[in-house]
Amino acid sequence: GQGTAAGQGQDAGRNADSLNTMHRKHFFLLLLQGCQEGFYRTSSGKCSPCNCNGNANRCLDGSGICVDCQRNTTGQHCEQCPDGFIGDVVRGAPTFCQPCPCPLPALANFAVSCYRKSGSVRCVCKENYAGPNCERCAPGYYGNPLLIGSTCKKCDCSGNSDPNLIFEDCDEVTGQCRNCLSHTTGFKCERCAPGYYGDARFAKNCTECNCGGRMCDSQTGECLADSPELSTGCDKCIWDLTDDIRLAVLAIDESKSTLLSISTGVAAQKRLNDLNLTTTHLQEATAKKKNHAVLWTIQVDDAADEMNDLLREAATLDEQGNEASSKGLLVQKETMETNNRATQLVQQLSNMRDNIQEISSKMKYYAIQQELSPEEISQKLSVAEEMLKEIKRRKPFTNQRQLADEEEDAAEKLLQQVEEFHERYNDTRSLVSDVLEQLSEQDVKLSDLEEALDQALDYIIQTEDINKENTANLQRREKQHEKIKEQIDEVNDVLLSATTILAGPQKVNSELSEVIKNVSGFYAEIDGAKKELQEKLANLSLFDDDLVEKAMHHAHNLRRLADELDRNLYGVDTNGLVQRAINASNVYENIAGYIEEANKAALLALNTTNRVNDAAVGIDTQIIYHKGKSEELLNQAMELQRTADDSNDLTIADTSRHVNGTLARMSVLQSQLMRAITKMQSAEPGLEARERLEQAKMKTADAVSATMTVTQATTPMDENVRLWSQNLQDFQHNSAAYDSAVHSAGDAVKKLTEVFPQLLDKLRRVEQKAPANNISSSIQRIRELIAQTRSVASKVQVSMMFGGQSAVEVNPKINVEELKSFTSMSLYIKFQKDNPQLAASPDRFILYLGNKNAKNYIGLAIKNDNLVYIYNLGGQDVEIPLDAKPVSTWPSYFSIIKIERIGRHGKMFLTVPSLSSTAEEKFIKKGEVLGPGSLLNLEPENTVFYVGGVPPDFQLPPSLNLPGFIGCLELATLNDDVISLYNFKHVYNIDTTTSPPCARNKLAFTQSRAVSYFFDGSGYALARNIERRGRFSQVTRFDIEVRTPTDNGLILLMINGSMFFSLEMHNGFLYLRYDFGFSTGPVLLEDSMKKAQINDAKFHEISIIYHNSKKMILVVDRRHIKSVDNERTAMPFTDIYIGGAPAEILHSSISSHLAGSIGFKGCMKGFQFQKKDFNLLEEPGTLGISYGCPEDSLMSRKAYFNGESFIASSQKESLFGEFEGGFNFRTLQPNGLLFYYSEGSDVLSISMDRGAVVLNASGTKIQSPDRNYNDGKTHFIITSVTPERYELTVDDKKQSKKNPAKDRAGKSPDSVKKFYFGGSPLRTQQANFTGCISNAYFTRLDREVEVEDFQQYSEKVQTSLYGCPVESPPVALLHKKGKNSSKAKGNRNKKPSTGLKNLYQEVNMQRDPQCHLPMNPKATEHAYQFGGTANSRQEFDHIPKDFTQFSISLKTHSSHGMIFYVSDQKETNFMALFVAHGRLIFMFNAGHQKIRIKSQEKYNDGLWHNVIFIRGKNIGRLIIDGLRVLEEPFSSNSNTWQVTEPLYIGGVAPGKAVKNIQINSVYSFSGCLSNLQLNGRSINSASQTFSVTPCFEGPSEAGTYFSSEGGYVVLDESFSLGLKFEVVFEIRPRSSSGILLHGHSVNGEYLNMHMRNGQVTVKLNNGIRDFSTSVTLKQSLCDGRWHRIAVIRDANVVQLDVDSEVNHVVGPLNPKATDHREPVFIGGVPGKFLEALW
Repeated sequence: GQGTAAGQGQDAGRNADSLNTMHRKHFFLLLLQGCQEGFYRTSSGKCSPCNCNGNANRCLDGSGICVDCQRNTTGQHCEQCPDGFIGDVVRGAPTFCQPCPCPLPALANFAVSCYRKSGSVRCVCKENYAGPNCERCAPGYYGNPLLIGSTCKKCDCSGNSDPNLIFEDCDEVTGQCRNCLSHTTGFKCERCAPGYYGDARFAKNCTECNCGGRMCDSQTGECLADSPELSTGCDKCIWDLTDDIRLAVLAIDESKSTLLSISTGVAAQKRLNDLNLTTTHLQEATAKKKNHAVLWTIQVDDAADEMNDLLREAATLDEQGNEASSKGLLVQKETMETNNRATQLVQQLSNMRDNIQEISSKMKYYAIQQELSPEEISQKLSVAEEMLKEIKRRKPFTNQRQLADEEEDAAEKLLQQVEEFHERYNDTRSLVSDVLEQLSEQDVKLSDLEEALDQALDYIIQTEDINKENTANLQRREKQHEKIKEQIDEVNDVLLSATTILAGPQKVNSELSEVIKNVSGFYAEIDGAKKELQEKLANLSLFDDDLVEKAMHHAHNLRRLADELDRNLYGVDTNGLVQRAINASNVYENIAGYIEEANKAALLALNTTNRVNDAAVGIDTQIIYHKGKSEELLNQAMELQRTADDSNDLTIADTSRHVNGTLARMSVLQSQLMRAITKMQSAEPGLEARERLEQAKMKTADAVSATMTVTQATTPMDENVRLWSQNLQDFQHNSAAYDSAVHSAGDAVKKLTEVFPQLLDKLRRVEQKAPANNISSSIQRIRELIAQTRSVASKVQVSMMFGGQSAVEVNPKINVEELKSFTSMSLYIKFQKDNPQLAASPDRFILYLGNKNAKNYIGLAIKNDNLVYIYNLGGQDVEIPLDAKPVSTWPSYFSIIKIERIGRHGKMFLTVPSLSSTAEEKFIKKGEVLGPGSLLNLEPENTVFYVGGVPPDFQLPPSLNLPGFIGCLELATLNDDVISLYNFKHVYNIDTTTSPPCARNKLAFTQSRAVSYFFDGSGYALARNIERRGRFSQVTRFDIEVRTPTDNGLILLMINGSMFFSLEMHNGFLYLRYDFGFSTGPVLLEDSMKKAQINDAKFHEISIIYHNSKKMILVVDRRHIKSVDNERTAMPFTDIYIGGAPAEILHSSISSHLAGSIGFKGCMKGFQFQKKDFNLLEEPGTLGISYGCPEDSLMSRKAYFNGESFIASSQKESLFGEFEGGFNFRTLQPNGLLFYYSEGSDVLSISMDRGAVVLNASGTKIQSPDRNYNDGKTHFIITSVTPERYELTVDDKKQSKKNPAKDRAGKSPDSVKKFYFGGSPLRTQQANFTGCISNAYFTRLDREVEVEDFQQYSEKVQTSLYGCPVESPPVALLHKKGKNSSKAKGNRNKKPSTGLKNLYQEVNMQRDPQCHLPMNPKATEHAYQFGGTANSRQEFDHIPKDFTQFSISLKTHSSHGMIFYVSDQKETNFMALFVAHGRLIFMFNAGHQKIRIKSQEKYNDGLWHNVIFIRGKNIGRLIIDGLRVLEEPFSSNSNTWQVTEPLYIGGVAPGKAVKNIQINSVYSFSGCLSNLQLNGRSINSASQTFSVTPCFEGPSEAGTYFSSEGGYVVLDESFSLGLKFEVVFEIRPRSSSGILLHGHSVNGEYLNMHMRNGQVTVKLNNGIRDFSTSVTLKQSLCDGRWHRIAVIRDANVVQLDVDSEVNHVVGPLNPKATDHREPVFIGGVPGKFLEALW
């Protein structure tokens, strides 16, 4: 049975095989038969039509792939165009393809590919070509692509061009090299320059000739034979002069470096004397050379004449070439005309033939129609033949043919002549470059002489202008003096008339008092009668209803009588008695005002007289100075007149006449001034004024000299800024270029570090001098130069070579607070693999960023052939080795390393680029901290950043304690900031001459850099004279592409006097404002419809078109945004600032027209003017920008929420399963929703509740124990959800609870759920958050743990994704009468000396006789200054129940702020007066309706304004200055309107008013308030006061004022006054006694610094006993100047510095002493604390 079954199976298999064989044979037969053309055989055997889009007739059987595509098509179905071709349709398959017109189709096509866009063809050019149609050569190539047969070839400058460029620089058409360096010259920089010899092409060793000024052989260096006597002498003099100049430059550089290192002392004075002597000798030697220069000038003039002759001959040859060229063009034109005539004749013959045929056909037709006989037809034909024979016999074209042949022969001859002339022209042109080079040298020398003459002329013109100005000033002073006399007479007359007028008001005032008494009596009687009637009515109502009705009737009668009495009183007023009394009172006040004004005018007259006297003396001094200067200039002009060329005789003579005329006018002016001074001598106040004047002169001279010293010290810094901006724009990998760049950067930063301490000391000394505008501006300029120098140093994109013992301490340029939760760093690295030290010890240290105590740090090292990322957050080290790519397998060029840390999660990236392509290898390795730590707690004063190695005295942690790095390193970014090794604090064993930096490969790193520029907000680009690239015309156009995540920034700015043009980004949209001198003022053009948002971190192309000098058009991404017409006026500008501008411009008068003064932060590219490109880094005015567009800087890791905003994204994984997330936050508000997520009824939220952080997970709440997280500082939250527990960690303080819903573990939501930061659109119990959230992260299924980019979130509502405007923690300015005085902490069992408790009594003296300034500055009575902090305010607890009218006076420059606020507990009923955008707004509620009354004018003008605001029964009124009355009616509500105490003035308590008022106006009012009245009654005594001071008059300056009432500042507990510290501050006291600083610990140790009678004393107790030291200055400490005080403590040694005086004390040593942190009181001590201490 089994065999049978098997046999049947085998038979079935054979049958199936035979069947398959038959099918294959059948299919093969079908294939042999084939399908007809245009069809193919399918796998089923059918013939189907080919799908070749009409471009092929055959296709392969089985697949249908087209064969032999026609019309330049390709692809399986002929549906594509090959590279270099373009189809005839935009979409779909083309019917044919043609060569790209780039620039010419077929004949000159240099495109890789091309495409259509917006109706035009766009070309993708080959490597050597550029332009929209590849019509020009790319930088570094030359040729003319528009010329058929021409191609772009690479520039060949023999490697002697600028090494900082990524290409060699040559003429884009001829290929001639532009800038030959390394002492070379020639068309291709192929030979050494004159005066040098060697091999410029291969060896590149051009060396200076050593022939004593003579020329040498350019190859061998052998000195050539002497030339004729005249030329030899001339050349020798020139070479001697250049040698002397070179030596002088070296001596000056040496002197400059010596001056920069000057320090005070005798040795420095001696060195200065030696330098002065050397300068004198150098001046004498220069004078001798100057005498020789006269002879050299004559010889140079002769040489110039010879050169002029050569130029004239060259010009003649050029003219002959031009004539030959014009003849050739004429012949060509005539030939073309002949050809055209021949073509026309051929056309005419063709037409004639057609006409004959037509005539023949018509003849036949006519014969048939007219029935002509054959004889008649033959007769007519014979006549026609005769006519044709006559035409042939005449042969009309023979003569023309002969003429054409003759013209052709003549043209060929002329063409030969043109070619001969062209050869001569080329020969001449090759000589022109040498001639021009020699002429340029002569021209430079002549221009130097011309500049000297121009300078002399400028000095003379300046002298003339100053004399004219002095004359005008004198005349103006005389007129002012006369006006003052007239005003004094008028004041005296007013005073006399005032006394006579006063009698009348006094009489009227007595009458008014009688009327008031009568009215008061009437009111008293009415009140008494009313009370009696009320009592009687109450008694009678108990007995009889009729009596009640009668009583009511009687009450109505009484009311009528009262009204009649009111009308009678009003009648009395209408008779004028009361009004006259009021008028009299006003007259009295006016008279008092006139008297006050008269006194002020008298004081002004006295001050003006003093100023005129001082000005006259100053003018006399200036005239004497300018007289001497003019005489000196006259002598120079006379000397130049003798030596100058004959052509300048007229100019010198004219100058001499000017000088003589100036001297004459000066003598006349001086005599007039002397007469004026003698007249004013009588008005001098006496000897005391003269002494004050002399003292002021001395102070001014000291200040000016100090400023000059500082300016000289910073001049090299300014020069280095310009050198870097010019030289470090882009560079090739050339050792010489890197050596030059590193030397420049290193020297400048080294000088900067040396100059810093001296500079700061000089700044302090200068600021102590008498204030002067020019000094202040110089100091500000110095500070800007320091910031600019540091900014440029941070952008030096050059590596450093480390040899194993080298190290660099870098200035990280970042706040360590920003590194706490998130740290990201990137750098370039290259190993020196052939170094023998690496073989001996391959493990190497790379970098360390952390505390000096080796706790809390991040680092990089090489260990066991792996790159290892190490970080420590206070516990155990985390080591992340990159074992996927051993270091031994790394290439010998630069690679990129990036390390990141988010909380406890760490990650390392390695990118290895390719030299041959843009491909990259990427490697990633992750790790995390296993312990509780998640913050990198760095201390600012103890943080160090070492790269490549560490100094010998620094101890690295064991995991990083390795030998120094060997190779090249280059820093790139730290977090989002660009950093550089050249922004260092110290360098150790770095020598760039012996160890030059390494070059980075161009292919891997420079291509992306060359596309765009990065602006960090502090730098800017400046393109001067933009018309050198294009002209302002009928259509003027600017184009630029920007990419940024920021809200605000300046993009373009042009300024010319008061005229300006600014393009800004304001709140993410464009804001264009300009004024070209329009009569109507500035014009505003902004994207008010919000069509184009710019700050989405994408590139946007912005175009500004000024059409016909009348219409301004704004275009974004080729879409019209807005346009506006203005007066027809041309653009009056020459320079343009891009991405920012200098501070002096942003803060000048133009600032009022700008939306902001913030520099642009982001990327820019493609800046064009009139479609002409600019390389911004090559512009000499550019400062602080760099190549490239780092992606990290465009991420939005930070978001600001205003209380009504939120952002949202989606999450695939349930947050109630395994979840971890964290973020930073910063706020001043106690309440707000930080994070929100929901799944059905389950909610996960993180919020602020009264200053504490609360996690709510499905009803389980975890609250932080601290409630002070609304302090304006940055705090870090980590939330963890596991099936077992919920955890909340705030600043590494962990709280946790059990998870009651364990069954939720592992479940996922049904759909993608949203989560929210900063708030929620849903109804929640918490209000939305106000503050900043940054560096957020959490675990996701779809990607690794990384910082959230808020820019990518799907919903962003009223959120700013850049910057954090939350204020820093305010200083606790506590008023003496307030309730919030800090209490003493702990038990004080040791007391300082009791002698200090009398200091407050001494301070309360009215005037300190030792002090120059009064005890208290002049302040406005009953007026208070608000705005010291965000919640500066006064609170009033006792307010009347029924009040409707308020009045207050205010003065401010602020645009926003709260003035008045009162509400009930829930803030449903409220009333507020506040400032918004400079306008006053009165707001209150009427039921659920909010009534808002807003002024039209702005009142933030710094003047006093009186405001009355009334809430009536059905109307609200706002009255400003008694003139503006604004009303708003509303429907009255039966419900009573009730509010509760307190009433807020000047601001509100934290968290208040946010429900009803916009957030910007909730913060404190910044200005002065006075005269608060409720229902006409003044309110003065506040219950509580927070950060309020008197309203001082006059100007103010930066600093904190401490009043005699006992105010003080409390610093937080982050200050340690224990074993080691340093305190530095400046004071300008108004009393010679007072407490300066006090700190007290819980164990009784203290530090106290105070003044007593001008003596500064520091007292300490270190737990053993008290000890102190004192300093008394020679001059008074209370002289009205700033004084610098420093206290330095090191264990038991304390040093006190007061200005230049120093003293110290050594106290007992406490072996058990420890560091401790306690609050520090500045400027005073709380009263209770003071009593407890003393």
